[in-house]
Amino acid sequence: MRISDVARHAGVSPSTVSYVLSGKRSISDTTRRRVLDSIDALGYRPHAGARSLASRRSNVLALVVPLREDVHVPVAMRFAVSVVTAARAHDHDVLLLTQGEGPAGLHRVAGSAMVDGVIVMDVETEDARVPVLRSLDLPSVLIGVPADTEALTCVDLDFAAAGAACVHHLADLGHRDIAFVGQPASVYERRTGFAERTLAGFEAAARERGVRATSHPCDPAAARTLAAELVRDRPDLTGLIVHNEPSLAPLLEALADHGRTPPETSVVALGSLPPGVAELTRVELPAEELGARAVALLMDRIDGPEHPEVTLLEPRIILGESTAPPVRPD
Repeated sequence: MRISDVARHAGVSPSTVSYVLSGKRSISDTTRRRVLDSIDALGYRPHAGARSLASRRSNVLALVVPLREDVHVPVAMRFAVSVVTAARAHDHDVLLLTQGEGPAGLHRVAGSAMVDGVIVMDVETEDARVPVLRSLDLPSVLIGVPADTEALTCVDLDFAAAGAACVHHLADLGHRDIAFVGQPASVYERRTGFAERTLAGFEAAARERGVRATSHPCDPAAARTLAAELVRDRPDLTGLIVHNEPSLAPLLEALADHGRTPPETSVVALGSLPPGVAELTRVELPAEELGARAVALLMDRIDGPEHPEVTLLEPRIILGESTAPPVRPD
């Protein structure tokens, strides 16, 4: 179906159809209505360029999700799929930006007029992209929370509350000696927000409950070694909180090798369970809900006046078979 077919059906010139689509010239309501009726009747789908001229929109959203070496790609892709799915419900496609370009990447995308708005992930506590987002005439939403949220719209899991909830769960069961296995060291070195907030929540709750608690950054390749060291150096350790999806399976295997299969050592996972891992007590990462909320917030910013806000989803402990009162006496 071509624009000339619509023009013939409506009894107007092709240029008139083009003006109706682009909005470049004033067309009478009667003629406009006749052209639009013909478009509907023929099932004509205007070229994306013509639609964007008419609406001054590209109908594309950008998703900035740098795939660094220490990013767990399956989790990142859960977010990406949720954003794409939600965007399609708003008749938008998604441009996926996976390079760690920082501020330069945002300037490039904004300057190209390729997108109507941008969703930014992998947010750092002191993120160099934040001042750029404030300065650009481009609606944006962050999946993550930097230290300074002024004039920003952010959505995330309340990771501080999640870290605390894991401690409270173990302390309520009677555990008094616990450890936190976190993200790779590089994640903390660049001050990634979700990792810092989880650790801060863990430490604050441990102080509140008076339990002995240590934290250990962990590269998945070193997970088995870390588990062996904890068993050797911490004989009174009875509880483990793991905020590192790819390290979870090797940690559990190493604990089993030392006769500490959960719940003999209670284990709480913070995040999604990898395939092949039995049901554990956990705080699930609501990637699908976060992606959908981010798109809804961004569409609100595109469609109307800006109302910056920070939305934190409440964490929820899902009970599994990996936690129980400690076997060893206090």
